[in-house]
Amino acid sequence: MSQGQWYPPEWPDRIRALAAGELTAAPPRRAATVMLLRDAAGGPGVGGPRVHMLRRRTSMAFAGGAYAYPGGGVDPRDDDRLIGWAGPPLEHWAARLGVATVTEAQAVVCAAVRETFEEAGVLLAGPTATTVVGDTTGDDWEADREALVARELSFAEFLDRRGLVLRSDLLGAWARWITPEFEPRRYDTWFFVAALPEGQRTRDVSTEADRTVWIDPAEAARRYDAGELLMMPPTVTTLRALAPHRTAAEALGAADGQDMTPVLAQARMEGGELVLSWPGHDEFTQHVPAAPPVAPVASAGPGAPTGPGAPTGPGAPTGPVAPAGGGA
Repeated sequence: MSQGQWYPPEWPDRIRALAAGELTAAPPRRAATVMLLRDAAGGPGVGGPRVHMLRRRTSMAFAGGAYAYPGGGVDPRDDDRLIGWAGPPLEHWAARLGVATVTEAQAVVCAAVRETFEEAGVLLAGPTATTVVGDTTGDDWEADREALVARELSFAEFLDRRGLVLRSDLLGAWARWITPEFEPRRYDTWFFVAALPEGQRTRDVSTEADRTVWIDPAEAARRYDAGELLMMPPTVTTLRALAPHRTAAEALGAADGQDMTPVLAQARMEGGELVLSWPGHDEFTQHVPAAPPVAPVASAGPGAPTGPGAPTGPGAPTGPVAPAGGGA
Protein backbone atom coordinates (compact mmCIF):
# COMPACT_ATOMS: atom_id res chain seq x y z
CA MET A 1 0.00 0.00 0.00
CA SER A 2 1.15 3.51 -0.76
CA GLN A 3 2.31 5.54 2.22
CA GLY A 4 -0.01 8.48 1.66
CA GLN A 5 -3.33 6.66 1.92
CA TRP A 6 -5.83 8.03 4.40
CA TYR A 7 -6.47 5.10 6.74
CA PRO A 8 -8.24 5.99 10.00
CA PRO A 9 -7.29 3.89 13.04
CA GLU A 10 -10.94 3.05 13.77
CA TRP A 11 -11.42 1.25 10.45
CA PRO A 12 -10.41 -2.27 11.58
CA ASP A 13 -12.94 -2.32 14.42
CA ARG A 14 -15.68 -0.94 12.19
CA ILE A 15 -14.90 -3.48 9.44
CA ARG A 16 -15.07 -6.32 11.97
CA ALA A 17 -18.40 -4.99 13.29
CA LEU A 18 -19.83 -4.76 9.75
CA ALA A 19 -18.70 -8.31 8.91
CA ALA A 20 -20.28 -9.57 12.15
CA GLY A 21 -23.60 -7.87 11.42
CA GLU A 22 -23.16 -5.53 14.37
CA LEU A 23 -23.01 -2.34 12.31
CA THR A 24 -25.81 -0.82 10.25
CA ALA A 25 -24.55 1.03 7.19
CA ALA A 26 -25.53 4.69 7.04
CA PRO A 27 -27.21 5.81 3.81
CA PRO A 28 -24.80 7.75 1.57
CA ARG A 29 -25.47 11.42 0.96
CA ARG A 30 -25.24 12.75 -2.60
CA ALA A 31 -22.18 14.92 -3.20
CA ALA A 32 -20.09 16.41 -5.99
CA THR A 33 -16.45 17.45 -6.32
CA VAL A 34 -14.58 19.23 -9.11
CA MET A 35 -11.04 18.76 -10.41
CA LEU A 36 -10.39 22.34 -11.51
CA LEU A 37 -7.57 22.56 -14.08
CA ARG A 38 -5.44 25.28 -15.60
CA ASP A 39 -2.59 25.05 -18.07
CA ALA A 40 0.99 25.43 -16.83
CA ALA A 41 2.54 28.90 -16.72
CA GLY A 42 4.52 28.22 -19.90
CA GLY A 43 1.33 27.72 -21.88
CA PRO A 44 -0.83 24.77 -22.99
CA GLY A 45 1.11 21.54 -23.26
CA VAL A 46 4.16 22.79 -21.35
CA GLY A 47 4.49 20.32 -18.51
CA GLY A 48 0.79 19.44 -18.51
CA PRO A 49 -2.12 21.08 -16.67
CA ARG A 50 -2.21 21.83 -12.95
CA VAL A 51 -5.07 20.78 -10.68
CA HIS A 52 -6.40 22.83 -7.78
CA MET A 53 -6.34 20.95 -4.47
CA LEU A 54 -7.02 21.87 -0.88
CA ARG A 55 -5.88 20.25 2.35
CA ARG A 56 -8.72 19.54 4.73
CA ARG A 57 -8.21 20.83 8.25
CA THR A 58 -7.03 18.14 10.65
CA SER A 59 -10.01 19.00 12.87
CA MET A 60 -12.46 17.85 10.17
CA ALA A 61 -14.45 14.75 11.15
CA PHE A 62 -14.17 13.33 7.63
CA ALA A 63 -10.73 12.93 6.01
CA GLY A 64 -9.00 15.51 8.20
CA GLY A 65 -5.53 16.36 6.88
CA ALA A 66 -6.17 14.78 3.48
CA TYR A 67 -5.72 16.57 0.17
CA ALA A 68 -8.89 16.75 -1.91
CA TYR A 69 -10.74 18.84 -4.50
CA PRO A 70 -13.41 21.49 -3.86
CA GLY A 71 -16.66 19.67 -3.18
CA GLY A 72 -19.54 18.99 -0.86
CA GLY A 73 -23.08 17.75 -0.46
CA VAL A 74 -26.04 18.22 -2.77
CA ASP A 75 -28.62 20.80 -1.69
CA PRO A 76 -32.13 19.29 -2.16
CA ARG A 77 -33.44 22.78 -2.90
CA ASP A 78 -31.70 22.60 -6.28
CA ASP A 79 -33.54 19.46 -7.39
CA ASP A 80 -36.56 20.85 -9.16
CA ARG A 81 -36.34 24.62 -9.44
CA LEU A 82 -36.19 25.94 -12.99
CA ILE A 83 -32.80 27.55 -13.62
CA GLY A 84 -30.93 29.03 -16.56
CA TRP A 85 -29.11 26.11 -18.15
CA ALA A 86 -26.51 25.90 -20.93
CA GLY A 87 -24.86 22.82 -22.38
CA PRO A 88 -26.09 19.24 -22.67
CA PRO A 89 -29.74 18.80 -21.67
CA LEU A 90 -30.64 17.35 -18.30
CA GLU A 91 -31.64 14.06 -19.92
CA HIS A 92 -28.03 13.67 -21.09
CA TRP A 93 -26.72 14.43 -17.62
CA ALA A 94 -29.14 11.97 -15.96
CA ALA A 95 -27.88 9.19 -18.24
CA ARG A 96 -24.23 10.15 -17.80
CA LEU A 97 -24.47 10.42 -14.01
CA GLY A 98 -26.52 7.24 -13.69
CA VAL A 99 -29.45 8.83 -11.85
CA ALA A 100 -33.12 8.12 -12.33
CA THR A 101 -34.48 11.63 -12.90
CA VAL A 102 -33.51 14.93 -14.48
CA THR A 103 -34.13 16.68 -11.15
CA GLU A 104 -31.46 14.54 -9.50
CA ALA A 105 -29.09 15.33 -12.35
CA GLN A 106 -29.70 19.06 -11.99
CA ALA A 107 -29.04 18.94 -8.26
CA VAL A 108 -25.75 17.07 -8.68
CA VAL A 109 -24.47 19.44 -11.38
CA CYS A 110 -25.61 22.44 -9.32
CA ALA A 111 -23.67 21.06 -6.36
CA ALA A 112 -20.51 20.78 -8.47
CA VAL A 113 -20.74 24.38 -9.66
CA ARG A 114 -21.84 25.76 -6.29
CA GLU A 115 -19.08 24.01 -4.32
CA THR A 116 -16.43 25.26 -6.75
CA PHE A 117 -17.64 28.80 -6.11
CA GLU A 118 -17.95 28.29 -2.34
CA GLU A 119 -14.54 26.70 -1.82
CA ALA A 120 -12.43 28.21 -4.61
CA GLY A 121 -14.25 31.42 -5.61
CA VAL A 122 -14.59 30.17 -9.22
CA LEU A 123 -18.00 30.34 -10.88
CA LEU A 124 -18.94 28.28 -13.95
CA ALA A 125 -21.84 30.47 -14.98
CA GLY A 126 -22.44 33.54 -17.09
CA PRO A 127 -25.01 36.06 -18.30
CA THR A 128 -25.60 34.03 -21.47
CA ALA A 129 -25.12 30.47 -22.71
CA THR A 130 -21.78 31.41 -24.28
CA THR A 131 -20.23 33.68 -21.64
CA VAL A 132 -18.72 33.31 -18.18
CA VAL A 133 -18.56 35.90 -15.42
CA GLY A 134 -15.19 37.59 -14.95
CA ASP A 135 -13.90 38.81 -11.61
CA THR A 136 -15.86 37.38 -8.66
CA THR A 137 -13.77 38.92 -5.88
CA GLY A 138 -15.93 41.98 -5.11
CA ASP A 139 -17.72 42.48 -1.82
CA ASP A 140 -21.13 41.74 -3.36
CA TRP A 141 -19.90 38.42 -4.76
CA GLU A 142 -18.33 37.55 -1.43
CA ALA A 143 -21.58 38.28 0.40
CA ASP A 144 -23.42 35.90 -1.92
CA ARG A 145 -20.73 33.26 -1.55
CA GLU A 146 -20.96 33.41 2.23
CA ALA A 147 -24.76 33.18 2.05
CA LEU A 148 -24.41 30.03 -0.06
CA VAL A 149 -21.97 28.52 2.43
CA ALA A 150 -24.37 29.28 5.28
CA ARG A 151 -27.25 27.79 3.23
CA GLU A 152 -29.12 31.04 3.61
CA LEU A 153 -29.37 31.07 -0.18
CA SER A 154 -29.88 28.16 -2.55
CA PHE A 155 -27.76 28.02 -5.69
CA ALA A 156 -30.87 28.16 -7.87
CA GLU A 157 -31.94 31.36 -6.08
CA PHE A 158 -28.43 32.77 -6.47
CA LEU A 159 -28.43 32.16 -10.23
CA ASP A 160 -31.91 33.62 -10.62
CA ARG A 161 -31.12 36.74 -8.60
CA ARG A 162 -27.94 37.33 -10.58
CA GLY A 163 -29.55 36.56 -13.93
CA LEU A 164 -26.96 33.85 -14.62
CA VAL A 165 -26.96 30.71 -16.73
CA LEU A 166 -25.27 27.58 -15.39
CA ARG A 167 -22.62 26.45 -17.90
CA SER A 168 -22.89 22.67 -17.69
CA ASP A 169 -20.88 22.46 -20.93
CA LEU A 170 -17.81 23.58 -18.94
CA LEU A 171 -18.01 20.40 -16.84
CA GLY A 172 -17.19 16.81 -17.65
CA ALA A 173 -18.29 13.86 -15.49
CA TRP A 174 -15.20 11.81 -14.62
CA ALA A 175 -15.90 9.21 -11.89
CA ARG A 176 -18.26 8.15 -9.13
CA TRP A 177 -17.18 6.77 -5.75
CA ILE A 178 -19.32 5.73 -2.79
CA THR A 179 -17.94 5.86 0.76
CA PRO A 180 -17.50 2.34 2.25
CA GLU A 181 -20.41 0.94 4.21
CA PHE A 182 -18.44 0.82 7.47
CA GLU A 183 -17.83 4.59 7.50
CA PRO A 184 -20.11 6.63 9.80
CA ARG A 185 -20.20 9.50 7.28
CA ARG A 186 -20.98 8.25 3.79
CA TYR A 187 -21.19 10.05 0.45
CA ASP A 188 -22.19 9.06 -3.06
CA THR A 189 -19.80 11.42 -4.85
CA TRP A 190 -19.62 12.38 -8.51
CA PHE A 191 -16.22 13.66 -9.66
CA PHE A 192 -16.17 16.32 -12.39
CA VAL A 193 -13.41 18.00 -14.36
CA ALA A 194 -13.44 21.65 -15.47
CA ALA A 195 -11.01 24.24 -16.80
CA LEU A 196 -10.47 27.52 -14.94
CA PRO A 197 -12.46 30.15 -16.88
CA GLU A 198 -10.49 32.99 -18.43
CA GLY A 199 -10.45 36.07 -16.20
CA GLN A 200 -11.16 34.17 -12.99
CA ARG A 201 -8.74 33.04 -10.32
CA THR A 202 -9.00 30.74 -7.34
CA ARG A 203 -9.13 32.13 -3.82
CA ASP A 204 -8.28 30.42 -0.55
CA VAL A 205 -11.72 30.89 0.97
CA SER A 206 -12.76 27.44 2.16
CA THR A 207 -13.38 27.23 5.90
CA GLU A 208 -12.74 23.47 5.66
CA ALA A 209 -9.16 23.81 4.34
CA ASP A 210 -5.92 25.13 5.82
CA ARG A 211 -4.06 25.43 2.51
CA THR A 212 -4.56 25.22 -1.24
CA VAL A 213 -2.20 24.37 -4.09
CA TRP A 214 -2.04 24.20 -7.86
CA ILE A 215 -0.08 21.04 -8.62
CA ASP A 216 0.82 18.73 -11.49
CA PRO A 217 -1.41 15.62 -11.09
CA ALA A 218 1.56 13.30 -11.68
CA GLU A 219 3.60 15.17 -9.05
CA ALA A 220 0.74 14.97 -6.55
CA ALA A 221 0.45 11.21 -7.14
CA ARG A 222 4.23 10.81 -6.74
CA ARG A 223 4.16 12.67 -3.44
CA TYR A 224 1.26 10.47 -2.30
CA ASP A 225 3.34 7.38 -3.13
CA ALA A 226 6.22 8.85 -1.12
CA GLY A 227 3.99 9.47 1.89
CA GLU A 228 4.29 13.25 1.61
CA LEU A 229 0.64 13.99 0.78
CA LEU A 230 -2.28 12.26 2.47
CA MET A 231 -5.18 11.31 0.18
CA MET A 232 -8.21 9.06 -0.07
CA PRO A 233 -8.38 6.36 -2.79
CA PRO A 234 -10.66 8.26 -5.20
CA THR A 235 -8.43 11.33 -5.07
CA VAL A 236 -5.21 9.56 -6.03
CA THR A 237 -7.04 7.43 -8.61
CA THR A 238 -8.39 10.49 -10.41
CA LEU A 239 -4.98 12.17 -10.23
CA ARG A 240 -3.43 9.19 -11.99
CA ALA A 241 -6.14 9.34 -14.65
CA LEU A 242 -5.52 13.07 -15.23
CA ALA A 243 -1.74 12.74 -15.49
CA PRO A 244 -1.45 11.65 -19.17
CA HIS A 245 -3.36 14.68 -20.49
CA ARG A 246 -1.22 17.57 -21.72
CA THR A 247 -3.75 20.40 -21.48
CA ALA A 248 -6.84 21.27 -19.49
CA ALA A 249 -8.92 21.20 -22.68
CA GLU A 250 -7.61 17.74 -23.52
CA ALA A 251 -8.57 16.42 -20.10
CA LEU A 252 -12.04 17.96 -20.37
CA GLY A 253 -12.45 16.40 -23.81
CA ALA A 254 -11.58 12.98 -22.38
CA ALA A 255 -14.30 13.10 -19.72
CA ASP A 256 -17.00 11.43 -21.82
CA GLY A 257 -14.79 8.36 -22.16
CA GLN A 258 -14.40 7.86 -18.41
CA ASP A 259 -16.14 4.96 -16.68
CA MET A 260 -18.91 6.20 -14.38
CA THR A 261 -19.61 2.83 -12.75
CA PRO A 262 -19.82 3.52 -8.99
CA VAL A 263 -16.82 2.28 -6.99
CA LEU A 264 -17.71 0.90 -3.55
CA ALA A 265 -15.23 -0.69 -1.16
CA GLN A 266 -15.89 -4.29 -0.14
CA ALA A 267 -14.92 -6.07 3.08
CA ARG A 268 -14.71 -9.89 3.11
CA MET A 269 -13.29 -12.74 5.20
CA GLU A 270 -10.35 -14.51 3.60
CA GLY A 271 -7.89 -16.92 5.21
CA GLY A 272 -8.59 -15.82 8.75
CA GLU A 273 -8.38 -12.10 8.04
CA LEU A 274 -10.60 -9.31 6.80
CA VAL A 275 -9.73 -8.01 3.34
CA LEU A 276 -10.77 -4.50 2.39
CA SER A 277 -10.69 -3.79 -1.34
CA TRP A 278 -11.89 -1.33 -3.93
CA PRO A 279 -12.93 -3.29 -7.05
CA GLY A 280 -10.63 -2.44 -9.94
CA HIS A 281 -8.15 -0.60 -7.71
CA ASP A 282 -5.86 -3.23 -6.19
CA GLU A 283 -3.32 -0.72 -4.85
CA PHE A 284 -5.68 0.18 -2.01
CA THR A 285 -6.34 -3.35 -0.75
CA GLN A 286 -6.01 -3.68 3.03
CA HIS A 287 -5.55 -6.86 5.09
CA VAL A 288 -6.93 -6.58 8.62
CA PRO A 289 -6.64 -9.28 11.34
CA ALA A 290 -10.00 -10.96 11.90
CA ALA A 291 -9.74 -10.28 15.63
CA PRO A 292 -7.63 -7.91 17.70
CA PRO A 293 -4.35 -9.52 18.75
CA VAL A 294 -4.28 -10.68 22.35
CA ALA A 295 -1.28 -9.39 24.30
CA PRO A 296 0.67 -12.12 26.11
CA VAL A 297 0.25 -12.21 29.87
CA ALA A 298 3.44 -11.10 31.58
CA SER A 299 4.30 -10.89 35.23
CA ALA A 300 3.88 -7.39 36.52
CA GLY A 301 7.18 -5.71 37.19
CA PRO A 302 8.10 -2.40 38.70
CA GLY A 303 7.55 -0.64 35.36
CA ALA A 304 4.43 -2.50 34.23
CA PRO A 305 1.41 -0.24 33.55
CA THR A 306 -1.18 -1.64 35.94
CA GLY A 307 -2.89 1.43 37.28
CA PRO A 308 -4.87 4.39 35.91
CA GLY A 309 -2.19 5.11 33.34
CA ALA A 310 -2.47 1.73 31.61
CA PRO A 311 -3.65 1.93 27.97
CA THR A 312 -7.30 0.86 28.01
CA GLY A 313 -10.54 1.95 26.38
CA PRO A 314 -11.27 3.30 22.90
CA GLY A 315 -7.82 4.75 22.43
CA ALA A 316 -5.89 1.61 23.30
CA PRO A 317 -4.07 -0.20 20.46
CA THR A 318 -6.28 -3.06 19.24
CA GLY A 319 -5.04 -3.70 15.71
CA PRO A 320 -3.11 -2.21 12.82
CA VAL A 321 -3.52 1.54 12.88
CA ALA A 322 -2.24 4.42 10.82
CA PRO A 323 0.73 6.30 12.26
CA ALA A 324 -0.22 9.58 13.87
CA GLY A 325 -0.61 12.27 11.27
CA GLY A 326 -1.46 9.86 8.46
CA GLY A 327 0.70 7.72 6.25
CA ALA A 328 -0.78 4.24 6.70
